[in-house]
Amino acid sequence: MTLPSISRLTDALPRTTTPLVRRLAIASLVSQIAIVVTGGAVRLTASGLGCPEWPRCTPDSIVTTPEMGFHGVIEFGNRLLTFVLVVIAVAMIVAVLGMRRERRDLFRLSIGLFLGIPAQAVIGGITVWTGLNPWVVGLHFLVSMVLVALATVLVNRARLTADQYRGRKDPAAPALLRQLLVTATVLTSIAVVLGVVVTGSGPHAGDHGAARNGLDSDIVTRVHALPVYLLVATVALAVLLAHRSQVHEKLRRALVILAAVVLAQGAIGYTQHFLHLPVALVALHMLGASLLMAAAIHALYTGTTRKPLPGTTAGTRVPQAVS
Repeated sequence: MTLPSISRLTDALPRTTTPLVRRLAIASLVSQIAIVVTGGAVRLTASGLGCPEWPRCTPDSIVTTPEMGFHGVIEFGNRLLTFVLVVIAVAMIVAVLGMRRERRDLFRLSIGLFLGIPAQAVIGGITVWTGLNPWVVGLHFLVSMVLVALATVLVNRARLTADQYRGRKDPAAPALLRQLLVTATVLTSIAVVLGVVVTGSGPHAGDHGAARNGLDSDIVTRVHALPVYLLVATVALAVLLAHRSQVHEKLRRALVILAAVVLAQGAIGYTQHFLHLPVALVALHMLGASLLMAAAIHALYTGTTRKPLPGTTAGTRVPQAVS
């Protein structure tokens, strides 16, 4: 294809957000969370070395073989989901390619999500080569959390038309509430990182012969609980302040969602600890970590970015303002 042909093709692409762009953004977020859940299934079923090689499944086969049984199917199924992420990421890039100048935010976020996929594949390979080293496994999970955060921002940005994006003016929340939202996001991140350390000291290694990080599980669990306590208090204060302040309904909803996820995740965490980490609750806790990160970033975005000017709708031109 010649350069003029490519130029005509990109010129024919949409110049503003469309329902397709918004659906692809949501699909990006859902797929990033889904791969966390399937990765958790790999670990919790001790299938981490179900495919003992990378990028092949075995030295002689790209796909799983009958001799590898259930564990091979679970591990290879998780690898296959990567291709679903690639399809969604490429479709997202194509969908926003025509607006790469008007909406650089969407284009850059789409590229970031796409680049995260090969990065995760390489980390996954290192995980296999190191026999499920708990620190490498933890890095694999943390990168997923970053990608969930990026996808959450993408979903929020995709809801804005180009005019709404350019027309944003006033901060969406009072200064104190914005500070609380930043604090909640930082505490969420710390809790997730410490949760990875706790997991690395626990029984679910992904394989019966995999090493643990050697830390005392009870001690690191208590350390992990500290930012959770602070997070509960911070979110409760933020909800109270939002209720007493004149903030828009979207921010109120975002805070209610965050509060609900924090409480549910805390309850699951305590229950799984006292029940000695049953597989079902651990899997639910991993899903909860993804939802918590998404909820925290959504609330942070909603409360700290600039809101659209009143009356600004799709197709309405407004003077450009500093974003």
